Amino acid sequence: MLRIIEKTKLWFAISSIIILIGIGVIATKGLELGIDFAGGSIIQVKVPDKFTNEDRLEAEKIIKKQIPDATTNFAETKTESDKTIKTIEIKTKAKSESVNAGKITTIVKELQDNFNDKEGKDIYVFSQDETGSTIGKETRNKAVLAVVIATIAMLIYIRIRFEMKFATAAVISLVHDVLVTLTFYAVFRMQIDSGFVAAMLTVIGYSINDTIVVFDRIRENQKYMTKASVTELANASMTQTMARSINTGLAVIITLIAVYIFVPSIRNFSAPLLIGVLTGCYSSLFIATPFWVIFKEKGSKKAALAR
Repeated sequence: MLRIIEKTKLWFAISSIIILIGIGVIATKGLELGIDFAGGSIIQVKVPDKFTNEDRLEAEKIIKKQIPDATTNFAETKTESDKTIKTIEIKTKAKSESVNAGKITTIVKELQDNFNDKEGKDIYVFSQDETGSTIGKETRNKAVLAVVIATIAMLIYIRIRFEMKFATAAVISLVHDVLVTLTFYAVFRMQIDSGFVAAMLTVIGYSINDTIVVFDRIRENQKYMTKASVTELANASMTQTMARSINTGLAVIITLIAVYIFVPSIRNFSAPLLIGVLTGCYSSLFIATPFWVIFKEKGSKKAALAR
C-alpha cells in the first residue's frame, strides 16, 4: 500500500511554490491577454493551397518584421460560397502599435513576391476585424463568471452525491488546477484567450471526474475497513485507483500532445488542456484526498471534544 497521505506536506509544498511563483509573476508582469480579452485586430490573409511548413516560417518572419508583437495562426476558413481556403490569421492587441493599411499592404506584397507566381491572385486580405477593449473586458468578465459558476455547480454536485468534506476538498483541487495552469501561462508569457477558458472548463470536468473515482473508492472502502484510520483508508483507496488514474491520464495526454503537434490551428485550446490534465491527474490524488483527510480528522476531533 502506498503511503501518500504521510507526505502531504511535500505535495502541498510543491503546489504552493508553483502557485506563489505564478502569483509573483502575475503581480509584477500581469497576464498576456489575447485580443479576445484585451481587444485588437484580426486580419486573415488568403494563401495558396500548397503552403508548406517552411513557407509558414518565412511568412511569420515577414509579418513580424512589420508587426513585431503580432501572433499568427494558420487555418482553413470557409467562404460565403462554402468553399474552404487556407489563411494566415494575424492577431495584434489594441494597446500595441496600430495596424494601418500601409503595413498590411506591405505584408501582402512581400508574401506575394515570395510565394505567389500568379501575380497576386492567390494571396490577398480575406477579412479584417477589430475588437474594442470594452468588448474585450466584457468577454473577460463573462469568462471568469463561467469558471466560477462551473466550480460552484461542481461543489453542489459533490455535496449531493457525497458529503460536504468531499465537496470542499474537490473544489480546492479545482482551484489548484486553475492556479497552476495560470502560473505556466504567466511564467512562459503565453496568451490567454477564449480557447484557454474553454480548456479550463474542460479541465474542471476532467479533474472532478478523476477525483470522484478516488472519493467513490474511499466511500466503498469505508464499509469494509471499519477499523482502519482515515489515513489508512485514504492510502488504500488511492493505491487501488492509482493505475486507473495514470492510465487514463496518459491516454489523454498522448492524444493532446499529438493534437498540439499536428493541429497547430487549435493550440490555444490544446496547450492549456494539456497542462490542465497533467495538473488534474496530480491534484485528484495529492491535493483533493489529503484535504479530505485533514477535514475528516478535524471533524473527528471536534466530535470527540463535544462528547
